[in-house]
Amino acid sequence: MVIVAGGTVRAEQVRATRELILGTAERLFAERGVYSASNRQISEAAGQGNTAVVGYHFGTKADLVRAIAHKHCERIEQVRARLLDEMGGDSVDLRDWVACLVRPMPEYLAELGSPTWYARFCAQVTVDPALHEIVVAETLSSPAQRSVLDGLHRLFPDLPDEVRAERTAMARQMIVHTCAERERALAVGTSTPRSSWHDAATGLVDAIVGLWRAPVTQGP
Repeated sequence: MVIVAGGTVRAEQVRATRELILGTAERLFAERGVYSASNRQISEAAGQGNTAVVGYHFGTKADLVRAIAHKHCERIEQVRARLLDEMGGDSVDLRDWVACLVRPMPEYLAELGSPTWYARFCAQVTVDPALHEIVVAETLSSPAQRSVLDGLHRLFPDLPDEVRAERTAMARQMIVHTCAERERALAVGTSTPRSSWHDAATGLVDAIVGLWRAPVTQGP
């Protein structure tokens, strides 16, 4: 029994250390950039005497980025699945599909309270050619996200494939960077165009609906 109890305590200590490292790394990556925050700096900021603790628990920097993304994406996709269920499978309204695409991240950030760092973390990662595919792949692995994108794409059967892919990427960038800018403003106490995350999401829905309805210019 003592061994079991000791093992349970040790497992809890490991879990707590991993969570502390994840939270500290997320904050430093968001504030400084992924490659401007070293494993040593993360360890020190997390109050860990062993500067190799980050590598011990997570391996490479890419593995650490993947772990942070997975931690948040799981909850965000639960919100998306709920919104998808509330919408109903027979909806063909563009705004409904866009809302399912947009609202999960702002709603999740609102739940976390302020300050948060995840949107700024995503913004840092998505502009890094070596790392942005990690977050994209983590998101696209969600059945709810795939259902939303499939629903959106079905509304525009005549759009060329390259335009559909381009507008999907544009929408993703708009969501990430708009959320990151609002998150930054909230963290430093400056004013924001919208008074709440819900209203910020509404503005994003308006803009992305317009993006999908925009005409396609043909020729040079």
